[in-house]
Amino acid sequence: MAERGDPGSMRLDRFLWFVRLAKTRSAAQTIAAHSRLRIDGRAIDRAHAQVRIGNILTFLYNDRVRVIRVAALPTRRGPAPEAQRCYEELGENASHQAASD
Repeated sequence: MAERGDPGSMRLDRFLWFVRLAKTRSAAQTIAAHSRLRIDGRAIDRAHAQVRIGNILTFLYNDRVRVIRVAALPTRRGPAPEAQRCYEELGENASHQAASD
């Protein structure tokens, strides 16, 4: 679901919550404000930063660095398989996931 202004973007905290990278919206806000999150290499310290398809998000999550590419903007917080189609793991984490599949 797009935010008011730009139909091709959504708030960072909503994205993290909708794609199940955060259990609650407040946890997503904490990740955005305190995890040294970067969007396309630019440091972000606010939950209302806009995320667009193609953005690369880098952040600390459960004591490891996650790097993901936004593949789609979700319209709801759906089941895990639906949420996982909205992003693509990049870097070292992607090779670990592929090996375990």
